[in-house]
Amino acid sequence: MNKSTVEPACTGQFSPLFLDYLGKKTELRPFYNQFPDLENFPELIKEKNFSPSIRRVLVDSLKNQYAEIEQTESTNLQIQKLEKENTFTVTTGHQLNLFTGPLYFIYKIVSTINLAEKLNRSFPDQHFIPVYWMATEDHDFDEINYFKLDGEKYQWHTQQKGAVGDLELDKSFREFFKSVQYFAPDVFQTAYLGSKTLSEAVRKYVHSLFGDKGLLVVDGKLPELKACFKEVIKDDVFNHQANMLCETQTKKLENLGYKSQVFPREINFFYMKDGLRERIEKIGPIYKVLNSDISFTEEDMEEEINSHPERFSPNVVLRPLYQEMILPNIAYLGGPAEVAYWLQLKSVFDQYQVPLPAIMPRNFAFVMNKYGQRKASKLKLSDKELFEDLLTWKKRFVKENAETDISLTEEKELLGKLFSDTANKVVHLEKSLGNAFAAAEVRAQKILDQMADKVRKAEEKRLSTTIRQREELQEYMYPGGSPQERVENFMKFYLEDRDFVEKLFDLFDPLDFDYMILRIENE
Repeated sequence: MNKSTVEPACTGQFSPLFLDYLGKKTELRPFYNQFPDLENFPELIKEKNFSPSIRRVLVDSLKNQYAEIEQTESTNLQIQKLEKENTFTVTTGHQLNLFTGPLYFIYKIVSTINLAEKLNRSFPDQHFIPVYWMATEDHDFDEINYFKLDGEKYQWHTQQKGAVGDLELDKSFREFFKSVQYFAPDVFQTAYLGSKTLSEAVRKYVHSLFGDKGLLVVDGKLPELKACFKEVIKDDVFNHQANMLCETQTKKLENLGYKSQVFPREINFFYMKDGLRERIEKIGPIYKVLNSDISFTEEDMEEEINSHPERFSPNVVLRPLYQEMILPNIAYLGGPAEVAYWLQLKSVFDQYQVPLPAIMPRNFAFVMNKYGQRKASKLKLSDKELFEDLLTWKKRFVKENAETDISLTEEKELLGKLFSDTANKVVHLEKSLGNAFAAAEVRAQKILDQMADKVRKAEEKRLSTTIRQREELQEYMYPGGSPQERVENFMKFYLEDRDFVEKLFDLFDPLDFDYMILRIENE
């Protein structure tokens, strides 16, 4: 593969907030800590005064998490290095999508690994470890229970509820797996068929794909890690500070004209137990777990937090804070929506005296096969024009290649002159004739507009072969109307080239925020 790039603004895929952040717009400076330029990382390292006791808990937890899977020498070495105070992490997080879900899951992890390597080369006195944070506590199963490949949707149906990481790979999963087993690579066969739960399987296949690159997979759901977060849980449940701080920050962004990505609540925690993950709300003096019979007095709630912090699952407002409190993290890599919602959280981090990491966009890419390259070449499309709105391109293309003026501009001018000249000749006979000719001209011009539309459609029909080719290319780039990286599974390319993922490491630069076009050279 080889690559070229275009500015993100050219793709039409990103929000104004995200683009303004990339452009370092001055008005956004109060909403983040350090922009992810290489020269800013020494300050981020200096700020991250990570607790030695939490570091010890993290290391012990990771040793336990990796105890039941085949570890690489690289993994063991990374965990050992994590014990040292000069070791830091760079992190990305994602849901437990089946078979990795859309392409950008792979892009996220490759970007994160490459960032760690770049920092290790640039700052040899420190060590940097790439981390994938598994979103094991999410309960929105419908968002992760499928993947798409070549236009087909492969979906797992189950009646299980609760945190998705705990879902058992039961009979319903085995039935689903039969539909994909004939093409699923060995890495998935081994992971899914040799695991009891979804989180176990995801850890295994991510480790198989990226373990030798030094990636560590972290599950934050464990009691010993949640215990480090107890005081924040209590403060949020009883005092609601995160809600107030995030709302204030959000209003500031809205006053600047930006849309919110996350919406805080008075209590930003779910209660999680035995297949249940439901929001906690305070109703009068009682803390109620919605859609259940579970409730607590204030005294009982405090005891529950102290005894079982693992039962309290942060929502999107406090999950980033939890992550940063249990990892020696200096950078978080995410998609445009993630980057945007982190900007809503700085005041929450300030309140708990936790430094905000560098908020980094992952790499963005579109993979173009030979078929797409031939079409783009035949259509004489530049890289920038590839991302032009289809309707805008179509109008311009028809206008530039029409055999006649599809707007009938000359005819409209002649018609206007005819009515004007005639009106001037006869208006002396009766003053109202001027208005009558003006009204008649409007009617006549509307008829010409209708005829121009017919001419345009006739030209579109004449040029239909080329237009159809452009529409086919658009569907390849935006299957179903969404960007390729948000729809297609990486197996679309991996099954044809087992080095596909490895090649991404050479093509991706984690500090280059342009949008990449990756052209497949051989098929």
